[in-house]
Amino acid sequence: MNKLLLLEDDPNLSKTLIKYLTREGYEVDWAKNGEEAVDLTYDNRYDLYLFDINVPLINGVDLLTSLREAEDFTPTIIISALVDIETVSKGFIAGADDYVKKPFDPEELLIRIKAKTSTLKEKLKFRDFEIDLQIGGVYQNGNLITMGDVQKNLFVSLIKNYPNPVVKDELMLLLDKPSDLALRVSISKLKKNLEIEIQNVRGVGYKII
Repeated sequence: MNKLLLLEDDPNLSKTLIKYLTREGYEVDWAKNGEEAVDLTYDNRYDLYLFDINVPLINGVDLLTSLREAEDFTPTIIISALVDIETVSKGFIAGADDYVKKPFDPEELLIRIKAKTSTLKEKLKFRDFEIDLQIGGVYQNGNLITMGDVQKNLFVSLIKNYPNPVVKDELMLLLDKPSDLALRVSISKLKKNLEIEIQNVRGVGYKII
């Protein structure tokens, strides 16, 4: 089930959207203002953000800008009554993937959501890496990287949970012969091969930083 974060200060619209999207099989968290959204993005991993622009405390564009600067590249659809060129441009410059004008038909929004979330099932993007989940290819800046299935599966797991850690027991399941030593060695090889930073979170597991 895909998990969405809706940032919208209109309670009636929010309740309508949440009911509609839940019926379509999505899990939706609701933030009434930018600060609530920040807290939710810190504690959860989402497949898609739906951000209104004019919301209290932190507006949608500023929030998206901050998330992108923090290397959160979760696909984002801006939903707003503001459709002037300057506002739309700011949304895309901040890192939006799509822009929907209010008022809108929920079915139209659903089509756009499906387009973004179905792509996630096929490809996983992180910084300058891209993983084709259908064929299992790992690319960096468009170049194919040769790596074994164990390291590939570890990398995918770490990316999917970024910026949160993956618990050690989950990572162990990805090893051919699970052990603390085997996991440490595999993580070390992954760091060296891809030149990425992976942190050991004591008592929890590992996370990309």
